[in-house]
Amino acid sequence: MKKLIVLSLILLSVFSCGDEVEFNTPAFQGSLDGTSWRAKAFSASIDENGFLTLFGTNNIETLELIIPTVAVGVYVFGDVNTIEARFTTADGTVFSTNNRPHPDVSIYPEYGEIRLNEIDNNRFTGTFRFTAFNASGLQSVNFTGLTGETGVDPVTGQNGPIYGGVFYKVPLISGSIPADPVTCVDTQMASEAAEASYVMAQQVGDDGFIDATGFETACEAYRQALMTQRDYCGDLDGSIQQMIDDLGACQISCEMATTNRNEAEVQYNTATMGEFDEKCAQYQLYLQEQINYCGDEDGSIQAEIDGLDCGDDDGDGVPNVFEDFNGDGDLTNDDTDGDGVANYLDNDDDGDNVPTSVELQLDADGNPTDTDGDGDADYLDTDDDGDGISTINEDANMDGDPTNDDTDGDGVPDYLQV
Repeated sequence: MKKLIVLSLILLSVFSCGDEVEFNTPAFQGSLDGTSWRAKAFSASIDENGFLTLFGTNNIETLELIIPTVAVGVYVFGDVNTIEARFTTADGTVFSTNNRPHPDVSIYPEYGEIRLNEIDNNRFTGTFRFTAFNASGLQSVNFTGLTGETGVDPVTGQNGPIYGGVFYKVPLISGSIPADPVTCVDTQMASEAAEASYVMAQQVGDDGFIDATGFETACEAYRQALMTQRDYCGDLDGSIQQMIDDLGACQISCEMATTNRNEAEVQYNTATMGEFDEKCAQYQLYLQEQINYCGDEDGSIQAEIDGLDCGDDDGDGVPNVFEDFNGDGDLTNDDTDGDGVANYLDNDDDGDNVPTSVELQLDADGNPTDTDGDGDADYLDTDDDGDGISTINEDANMDGDPTNDDTDGDGVPDYLQV
């Protein structure tokens, strides 16, 4: 029984204060709407996210002060939910700095702040002042008046009266202080790093394009960094929120999309036969991207997409656009071997009895090979090896297939060997 009495006395001395606070015992009090408010019990807790909550009650009303970290500093109420003061009355009405004044309220008081001045042996000391509104925004409570106490302003270093309220050596009873708590400065540095990545993501890459997905990822990362900075540092003047708003939907701009389209067009127009499929599909992709981000009011971009021919109708490995030798845009009037079948539908363009798909070999640059170096690619050359004997006549076994004739047995068909 004696132990219980002693324990009760200890708890009473830790969690309560008398009518006068001499600041040699823990306390939590303030000036509520011009009258003195004192907590009879108070404590601090730290949740799994590292948020610190200071809680006090006079057994009728409760006051909670919440900041998103456990570090000495000034935490300004603003357009953020993570820095909050919450006062609950006897009838359960909650007044919060996160509630906004109703438009009919003619006076918009400043939001206020929480100053965490000292952390000593798991006890927290500082000051607070704020105006908080109920859910309708029509009623408010104010911890803004003189407390009757004086103290040193941690910013100016000057001694003066304390407005709003004070908490002195409020003990931590739940959670633990992180070894390296996140601070406002940490979030500012993270925002600067994210901004640098965001700016870099707007630049053209080694492939000549702005990566839309990479840009969106960097933009979202920057947005999150700014939101975290806002939550930890406050945003009384709204400048951080303005930067967040300026990011918009985190999509590339029309100007960026047009840059990509122009580069894709250049690569498409200069593509070799070996890379044509890739470059044609790429051009289609960036044309569609331009529509997505710029619109296409006159339909000209869609017309460009519709006019692209990325196909190979005869499946011989030569894209249709490379079968238009006279360059007039009409595939039907190009017939190299004069057999009445246009090249884009002819599986043996030069009519030498060797299928185009067999004769078409590409060099390292993606261009068709020219065995005899006469300027005619093998698939269009009637004398592939330039030995004066037409490829069609280098069919020693007379089976109509020059590819299986190798007179000297060296593994090279006669039609490719001088």
